[in-house]
Amino acid sequence: MNYDPIKSSLGKVFNSHPVLRKLFYRLLDLLLLRTWHVHKELRKWASTHSGEAHLLDAGMGFGQYSFWMARYNPNWNILGVDVKEEQIADCNDFFPRAGISNARFEFADLVKFDKYNAYDLILSVDVMEHILEDEDVFKNFHASLKNEGVLMISTPSDQGGSDVHDHHEHDSSGSFIGEHVRDGYGIEEIERKLKNAGFSKIESRYTYGWPGKISWKLSMKYPILMVNTSKLFFLILPFWYIITFPFALILNAIDAGITLKTGTGLMVKAWK
Repeated sequence: MNYDPIKSSLGKVFNSHPVLRKLFYRLLDLLLLRTWHVHKELRKWASTHSGEAHLLDAGMGFGQYSFWMARYNPNWNILGVDVKEEQIADCNDFFPRAGISNARFEFADLVKFDKYNAYDLILSVDVMEHILEDEDVFKNFHASLKNEGVLMISTPSDQGGSDVHDHHEHDSSGSFIGEHVRDGYGIEEIERKLKNAGFSKIESRYTYGWPGKISWKLSMKYPILMVNTSKLFFLILPFWYIITFPFALILNAIDAGITLKTGTGLMVKAWK
């Protein structure tokens, strides 16, 4: 079952006006638990990087993380890259209209992307689970970082991060996220691959523990399942979120604030 078509439909609605686009970003920041964890790590990094810095948003998608980073510190120069031309053009159109001049976007295949010693930080959110040649990408990230630069990765874990353990044998739809090339990373696996790529220090922790799993079902899985069934459910979504939104926020805050022994997501940091 794919959710890219749903994301595209929602994106078209919110892209109709810059105010709606900013609202869309804000909703993503609140509803997507991965954003809570990513922002937490970015704030830690920012505490020691207040001056000029060069950041790569590797697989920027809608551009919400580039938007957050560009606004967080005007001294940061952000390059967002993706393989989807329509999203690149869309972001290059929206950001200037939103008054943001320190972010730009271009096409790049991360398997081939290599800008030697160019970045202080590389952020990759929900990207690596889509790329088969992950070890090539990790080597490219390492080469593209400056010395002591940091790579941040948010990706599903092997504890059910692609929802592959949450369906029955008779369910022909398979994994909820049909675009993934792997079911998720184990901590030992991703750390080994990053070390092989040349990274000297690696820290990994679980995300999407029991609070996050409940929140994700309320805020993402069930609404997407409904909309996949019929576009008429778009009319029901506002009422759904009025009821579930407060609970999702509380669960997201718990998940981002505690140490999790296991979870369906991983937050990984690696230093060059």
